[in-house]
Amino acid sequence: MSEFDLIRTFFADIGPRRADVALGVGDDCALLAIPEGQCLAVSIDTLSAGIHFFPDCAPEAIGHKALAVGLSDLAAMGAAPAWSTLALTLPSADEDWIRLFTAGFAALSNAHGIRLVGGDTTHGPLSVTVQVHGHVPVGAAVRRDGARPGDLVCVSGTLGDAGLALRGLLAGEAVDSALRRRLEYPTPRVELGLRLRGLATAMIDLSDGLAGDLGHLLAASGVGAELDLARLPLSSPVAEVVARTGDWSLPLSSGDDYELCFCLPAEHAREVWELGAGLDCPIRTVGRMRAKAGLTCRLPDGGLFATDGGGYDHFAAGGGR
Repeated sequence: MSEFDLIRTFFADIGPRRADVALGVGDDCALLAIPEGQCLAVSIDTLSAGIHFFPDCAPEAIGHKALAVGLSDLAAMGAAPAWSTLALTLPSADEDWIRLFTAGFAALSNAHGIRLVGGDTTHGPLSVTVQVHGHVPVGAAVRRDGARPGDLVCVSGTLGDAGLALRGLLAGEAVDSALRRRLEYPTPRVELGLRLRGLATAMIDLSDGLAGDLGHLLAASGVGAELDLARLPLSSPVAEVVARTGDWSLPLSSGDDYELCFCLPAEHAREVWELGAGLDCPIRTVGRMRAKAGLTCRLPDGGLFATDGGGYDHFAAGGGR
């Protein structure tokens, strides 16, 4: 197939049709209508072979994750997904691979009502870049810079599952299928992010680890925080590793959780816990904001766990996950 055959066959009709798309895939530009009273929220991410996914990763999973990481960014701002664009670099025009990739991308697009409206295909080492666009009412976006001393620190889901899967895969070990799914098919907390508008004072998605990502939020808000490590939400496999090794870096510093970390006035705590239960998305209070800068991690025995506060960094890590 030629490049244009690929576009017409696989990419021209991904995601539900939307009234705010005047013109989508197939022209020099998409023509999109921003609803009155809304801001446009935009985020872009690149996934590269050997960095963000393993060579044997299923194409459906790559398609899913390529969109999921952007949807997670929209969730962290309380933005409703609207449109996406896709730049796909392929070593060959393998129609079976592309068909499976687009199936994963399309399934998540349909689940969240986001329409693919343009992009590009090129020849080269496998790489996927997705830009997502969403709407949020003017003044309603949940930013990183709104946290205040006394706010609760909350997280959704569980932490460290993707990191544990990654450790096992890098070591050449057999990895539990549920853990591997957490790594390769992350769940963007879009509905939770929307429902936290007007409740959360600040929010960030956990792509590079709780300590590092929370550190970005603290810096933006000009505050500090203390975490109670005994309250971190851990799955049984992650809890077993922490209990055996005493090393909390797995839930604190490994990336790819794509959960939400947000700050919340204490008077909204019960409302938000009930919200999480209704969405089948457990929410746990794991600490509290304070005026003094910096991040303190308190161990279950009252001692301190030393962390440099950093998360995953592509260049500091030497270019690979």
